[in-house]
Amino acid sequence: MKVNVEVECSPEEARRFLGLPDVTKANEVYVDALTSAMQGAGSFDQLQELTKQIAPMGEFGLKMFQKFLESGVAMAMSGASSGKTKKD
Repeated sequence: MKVNVEVECSPEEARRFLGLPDVTKANEVYVDALTSAMQGAGSFDQLQELTKQIAPMGEFGLKMFQKFLESGVAMAMSGASSGKTKKD
């Protein structure tokens, strides 16, 4: 037996329902610090060094994320170019 349940709620309501912590303030602090650090980077080398310091898993993590994005774009482009449509 298969049962599907659809729940319509906001991300905030889902967060509270699942008991996840509210990280809004921490996210704001992180984004503000990142923004000010990015504005202080005067050259490409400084920017690259900054991304190595703040990125999870360093340069490997960035390359893995880049490959993930590239494969997603490639899949999207191949699906769009094939002309296939999804049937319900």
